[in-house]
Amino acid sequence: MRIKLLFLFMLTILFSACQNSTSKYIYNKGFIYGTVYSIVYQSPDGNDYQKEIDNRFSELTMVFSTYEPESTISKVNQNIETKLEPEFINCFKRAMEISKITNGAFDITAGSMVNAWGFGPEEKEKMTPEIIDSLKQLTGYKKIQLINGKIIKENAAINIDMSAISKGYTSDLIANLLKEKGCTNYMVEIGGEVAAMGKNAKGKVWTIGISKPEDDILVSNTDLQAILHLPNRAMATSGNYRNFYIENGKRYAHTIDPKTGYPVQHSLLSASVVANDCMTADAFATSFMVLGVEQGIEIAQKIPEVEIYFIYADKTGSNQIYMSEGFKDFIVD
Repeated sequence: MRIKLLFLFMLTILFSACQNSTSKYIYNKGFIYGTVYSIVYQSPDGNDYQKEIDNRFSELTMVFSTYEPESTISKVNQNIETKLEPEFINCFKRAMEISKITNGAFDITAGSMVNAWGFGPEEKEKMTPEIIDSLKQLTGYKKIQLINGKIIKENAAINIDMSAISKGYTSDLIANLLKEKGCTNYMVEIGGEVAAMGKNAKGKVWTIGISKPEDDILVSNTDLQAILHLPNRAMATSGNYRNFYIENGKRYAHTIDPKTGYPVQHSLLSASVVANDCMTADAFATSFMVLGVEQGIEIAQKIPEVEIYFIYADKTGSNQIYMSEGFKDFIVD
């Protein structure tokens, strides 16, 4: 019996050694949705999954990208009958749920507004109050429905844009792909939207930085406002300090308020959200940028599954921080 137990013990050690000899951390980088992705994972068999990841990205691009005329979302916007993929349906349903929670601050029908202001695939228009009013007629999450696998619009001219949720959802889907490969340690980051599980190559919980909201991208790449551990969670950050333009001396940020039709003009500079999945974190980060500090805090306090970190400007122009109690548990001292 002792010999049998010794044999099993030695077999276990040998199996573990074989696992350790093949298992290694792989680093993949590339482009998706017009932004950069960075993926790190411990491959249990030592294989690089770059090809499978890129194939998955190609599939999802043809679902969610408004820059691809043959994508599912482009066909929906052109009122071309098309079969909706499960990924499209899942993302659409979650978008509708978050629109309801935020009272329309998150609204995927704001696509026409985003385009008109020059933050989409179409040519920027010369904005007037009349154009804004006409766009508001085509905006409102209650004006679209998913019925029997089809998007039903109140007005055929309504355009949808799920870029403020699909990027986070894509991070989740790539994380799922890695899980299916047997990965238990990974970090998926797409344009700042992060899904993480397990530990990094040093055996420590993944560490994520929140950039200071500086207009100068060279500064924001190196200067961090906060550093946090992300243990088996997802995080997304939305801000108006990078994607903007100045016209006639006035600054226009990419976050459009669906109710007013204009870019937001409040003190919130950056909203970071930690949640159980990146799709949720992504959508709420955008929502809070629309709502601003006070309304954002008010709604966040009603959502137990999210924690928030806001950077905002006070009356003197100095940056200030607000974070929820739960967010403090993630901050690295």
